[in-house]
Amino acid sequence: MAELKNRQWLLAARPHGMIKESDFRWNETAVPALKDGQVLVRNLAFSFDPTQRGWMSMDTYIPALPLGETMKAGTVGQVLDSKRPGFAKGDLVQGLFGWEDYTVTSGEGLMGLRKLPRGADPILALSLLGTTGLTAYFGTLAVGAAKAGETFVVSGAAGATGSLAGMIAKIKGCRVVGIAGGPEKCDWLLKEAGFDAAIDYKNEKVSAALTKYCPNGIDVYFDNVGGEILDRALARIANGARVVLCGAISQYNDFGTKPPSGPRNYLNLIARGARMEGFLVSQFAKRFPEAITEMSKWHAEGKLKNQIDLQRGLENAPKTIIRLFTGANFGKQLLQLGDPQ
Repeated sequence: MAELKNRQWLLAARPHGMIKESDFRWNETAVPALKDGQVLVRNLAFSFDPTQRGWMSMDTYIPALPLGETMKAGTVGQVLDSKRPGFAKGDLVQGLFGWEDYTVTSGEGLMGLRKLPRGADPILALSLLGTTGLTAYFGTLAVGAAKAGETFVVSGAAGATGSLAGMIAKIKGCRVVGIAGGPEKCDWLLKEAGFDAAIDYKNEKVSAALTKYCPNGIDVYFDNVGGEILDRALARIANGARVVLCGAISQYNDFGTKPPSGPRNYLNLIARGARMEGFLVSQFAKRFPEAITEMSKWHAEGKLKNQIDLQRGLENAPKTIIRLFTGANFGKQLLQLGDPQ
C-alpha cells in the first residue's frame, strides 16, 4: 500500500479549568507499516464524552494520557489492511483510537478491537448502541434497579446518557423527571423523549421544582453532573432510594485547580435507608449483547430516540470536545470524518 499521510491531534498540555484549543497540537506524519497482529483502520467517527477530560489530566480507570501522545476517543473505523486473523479489508471495527485519520492497532487496551456487524451504522454504534446507550441501560436497570411506579430523576437529561436513561426508565413504567439547561432542551424532553416533567436549571429553582414534581420523594436519581444539583436531589430522596453516580460534569473543569466539592446532604442516605453507588459500564461487559438486543428492539419500535449532535471534520476535534463543557451540544456529541466504503 502506498505511504499514507496521517493528520493527528496530540495532547499538548494538561488543561487548567476549561479545555482550550491550545491544549492540543496538530501533527502530520506517515502511517507506520503494519506488523503481524495489527490492522490499519481508516477512522470514520469519534465519540466525545465528559470522561475524556479526566484522561487529559490524571489517572482514572485508565492512566492519564502522556503529553505528546495522540488524543483518544471511542471510534468506529473501517479496516484498510490487516495482518490480524479474523479481520479483513472492509470490516467495520470499534475501539479506543486516536484523533487521527488512520490508526494502526493490535486491539490492546480498554476497549480492545471489536468487529461490527456488516452494514452497521457507525453513528448508531457510537451512540445508542455504543458505550453511551450501554451506560444508560445498566445504570438505570442494574445499578438503579428502576421499577414501574417509581419516580426517576435524571440530571444532564438532554445529554447522551441522561436522555436514554430517562427513556429506558419510562419504558419500564417509571414517572420520569429530567433536569436540563434551557427551554429548548426541556421542551424536547417533554415532547420527543416522553418525560413526565422537565426542570430548567438555568431558569428555575431546582429545589422548588423537585419538591413540586416529586411530592413523594425520588426513588431513583441518575446523576450526571454532581455538585449542587446532586445535593438538591439528595435532600429529596425517598425511603430506599438508589442514587446512581454516572458522572460529574460540573466538577471536571476543576481538575488541576481545586478539589471537587463533596455532597453536603449525604446524611439523608442514612435517614432514608438509601444507597449511592458509582459504576463503570465495563463491569457489565458480559451482558452487552443482551442490552444491545433489547435497545435495538426499543429503537425500532420508536421508544428510544437517538438524539445526536454531529460535527464534521478532523480539524474541528478540539472545538467539538469543548462543546460538551459549554452546554452547546444537544444529545450525543459526535464528530464524523467520513463514510464507509
